[in-house]
Amino acid sequence: MVIVQGTGRVDIARRDQFLAQRAELMRISRAERGNLEYVFAADPIEADRVILSERWETQEDLTAHLHAAAERRRHAATDEGSQVSVDFDIAVYEVSSAKPLT
Repeated sequence: MVIVQGTGRVDIARRDQFLAQRAELMRISRAERGNLEYVFAADPIEADRVILSERWETQEDLTAHLHAAAERRRHAATDEGSQVSVDFDIAVYEVSSAKPLT
């Protein structure tokens, strides 16, 4: 399993817009082969903080997702001015085993 975790800061006034702009991306990513979880979420404590959480079955699945995401960005015909961007601090974790927390 591969886990991708990240956090970013966004203007508080634009946080809801940022998250709404990622709803379709979440739906697309969740439908991709090997996806176990894909979510952007608002931090309930820090109003300017957003969280990215992804889980993939394999590194190959994550790599395919990253290639597909790059291709979507190249073909996007969106108004750059309306997009809210955030600089994320993201890390990838390779997990050799996992078990339920009991």
